[in-house]
This record gives sequence, structure tokens and C-alpha cells, in this order.
Amino acid sequence: MSVPGALADRPIGVFDSGIGGLSVLNALREALPHERFAYFADTAHAPYGERGDAYVAQRTRTVAGYLRERHGIKALVVACNTATAAAIHELRAEHPAFPVVGVEPALKPAVAASKTGHVAVLATRVTVESRKFEALRASVAGQASFRIVPCDGLAGAIERGDGPGIAVLSERYLRQAGSLGTAPGEIDTLVLGCTHYPFIAAELRRHCGNAVRFIDTGAPVALQTRRLLAQAGQLAVLGEGAVALLSSAAPEALDAAAARWLAQPAAAASLASA
Repeated sequence: MSVPGALADRPIGVFDSGIGGLSVLNALREALPHERFAYFADTAHAPYGERGDAYVAQRTRTVAGYLRERHGIKALVVACNTATAAAIHELRAEHPAFPVVGVEPALKPAVAASKTGHVAVLATRVTVESRKFEALRASVAGQASFRIVPCDGLAGAIERGDGPGIAVLSERYLRQAGSLGTAPGEIDTLVLGCTHYPFIAAELRRHCGNAVRFIDTGAPVALQTRRLLAQAGQLAVLGEGAVALLSSAAPEALDAAAARWLAQPAAAASLASA
């Protein structure tokens, strides 16, 4: 059983290239109501999904080091599919015995959920072209038919709050996914393979209807984080919980996104150099 203590009272770091990780933060706060969180948006270097693996890996290592050194985090959630794909193995090697949780497109839950056996995956190009994604896809080979759609520009449009751009890109990529519905041969399950995409679920629904099931990774990531902290005896069991918002650029943009997307309020964002 976890008990209060100096280590348990430290915050959990949550990291994304921008605002997308706020969807994961919502799930974390629901599963871990007593925890403090330090959320870092690497806005100055976003969007990661349109950069190379080496660049994303370097930024991920830099931010992880910053959060450990400056904020004393007890665990790190890499709330970005692109950063997870590019850097999670290096990050775990550089921080042994430190809890690091990544996110990945939820292919296995999608296979379990699909009735037609046809699944579409919306994700960034870096994610779908990564070795990690290929290994994940190989692990479910033969269990369903997958249509993989790299959604260039969509995460950036969500970051900017570009409503017309989001509408155009959503329609384009769902059209590329193929026939959506519950009839035999149709795609009945849609994997939201970027943490930004849950924020535009209503827009996606306009183009695919209510029958198609959406799968994202927020809840599984929150449960895995809770499990690791419980194993280490580091769960916070007292207090109301809180969030410190940090951004490498334009903290006012993170404030606006948090006000719109977070289910619970957070402190005003601060500019952070990492």
C-alpha cells in the first residue's frame, strides 16, 4: 500500500510537443486525483509529427532531463505518439529504474472492438513510418484489415485552432481511410493515433457518423501510470491534486488550450527553457 512521503508527493511529468497531451492529462487526473502534474508543451519545436526521428528524440531527451532536474518529477508520461515512437527506448535506457510511460496507437484494443474486422488508423507520418509502429502492426497481423492514414498538417491545425483547416483535413483523411460504417467490409473502428485528435472527435463524427467506434490511448496510459506508481509505493493518497503548465513558447496559447480542453482548471502557464 502506498503511503504519503517525500517521493510520493513529487509531481508526475507529462510531455507533448504541444496541446495534444492535454487529452492524456485529463485521463491521468481522473485516474490519479491526488497527484500533482507538471505538463510541458514543447510549442517552440512543434509539430513533432512533421520532423525527423533524430530531432524528436533529441528534444524528448532534453525535456525529460529538464523535468527531472528542475521539477523533481517521480515519473514521466510521454503523451505524444510521435515522441514515443522516436525516443521511448532511448529514454528508458538513459533513465533506468525511473517510470516512463509512452503512448502508441491502440491497435490491439481496436482489433478487439471491431465487428467488421476493418480498422483505420489516423496518425502522424513520423508515427506510422516508425519501427515501433511497424512492430506493433506486426503483432496484430492477420487479426484485422488496417488502413493506415498519415495525417500531415492535422495536429498543427489543431494546435493553431484553425477550424476551417481542421474541417478540410478531417474530411480529406477520412475519405482516404475508405468506406466507414458497420456493413461487412466497412471500417467500423477508427484509431485516433495522435493525442491531438480526441479534441476534434466532434468534427470527425460529422464525416463518419455515430456508428464508428473511436479508440484513443488516454485511459490505458493513465491505468499503466497508476500501476507503476503503486508498484513503487509512490502513489499520492492525500491532497486535491494540481497541474503546473509549462511551455517552451507562447504560454498564453497553452493557457487558452487548457481552458478549453481540460476538464479541471490548472494554474496559469509559465515559459520554460528546456
